[in-house]
Amino acid sequence: MNFSQFAASRKSTRGFLDKPVPKVLIEEIINSAKWAPTSYNTQTWHIHAVTGDVLNTIREGNTANTLAGKPHVRDFPYKEDYEDGHRKNQIDVAIQLFEAMGIERDDKEQRMDWMLRGFRQFDAPVSLVLTYDKYLEPAAITHFGLGSLAYGIVLAAWERGIGCVINGQGIMQSDVVREHANIPDDQNIMICIAMGYPDESFPANDVRSTRAENSTFVTYVGFE
Repeated sequence: MNFSQFAASRKSTRGFLDKPVPKVLIEEIINSAKWAPTSYNTQTWHIHAVTGDVLNTIREGNTANTLAGKPHVRDFPYKEDYEDGHRKNQIDVAIQLFEAMGIERDDKEQRMDWMLRGFRQFDAPVSLVLTYDKYLEPAAITHFGLGSLAYGIVLAAWERGIGCVINGQGIMQSDVVREHANIPDDQNIMICIAMGYPDESFPANDVRSTRAENSTFVTYVGFE
């Protein structure tokens, strides 16, 4: 399979088997992903791989805080009130997921449960928490580097039969993650990646998001 086919074959995994991922396999994935491009070869990233009781404690803390109405907290400024085409893309995949899971529009209980899955890091057996050094703020270039690393991780995992989903909800209670994953005070949490063996019987795992036509976001200048 060439790269174009392989990249298009990848999809986000939101349902995982209750099966540990060996540390040696995670190490292989990281060894492949760390060749991601990084500005001036600065490699401004850290990875905290979390599993077992520690990850379960983070799940419990995230869920409890969310149900208690504690405001979401990230370690850097962000805006996720998407508009126009960005919002449409977000809604389109949500519709696909709810249809796959049989969640009706007015089923508040099921919708709440689905939302909490994100805060539970989709019950995956492993979470990779990506961080960077605080002194780099404002850190837009660093964020680019961690994005490259994250893409490398999900592709390297997919090649080895491991599913992933980039999980913003999993770090929206960053103090919980920081405490239990022992994130140093001089690092900011960027994102986490839920990782594990895909559960092929989980309906949402059949969902593949679409991509816009190039003409909607590419401008060519100076070409004949």
